[in-house]
Amino acid sequence: MVKCHLSKIMGERRIKISDLARDTGLNRGTLTRLYHETAERIELDVVDALCTYFSCGIAELFEHLPNSAEKSSDQ
Repeated sequence: MVKCHLSKIMGERRIKISDLARDTGLNRGTLTRLYHETAERIELDVVDALCTYFSCGIAELFEHLPNSAEKSSDQ
């Protein structure tokens, strides 16, 4: 499972989705799906724009967490 930390980063900086959409030119729906962690895929240009905007690396924005299905099949 991949966890998106967009909501945490935005909360720390007190940035609204509408402001982020306006400042980056990214689609508000895309940002909303990332914020609520309902996105199933993401374009690399979106990742690039977010990392540039927040001056962060990909690892600060996304985190890979092994899910329980992977753990049980490894045992």
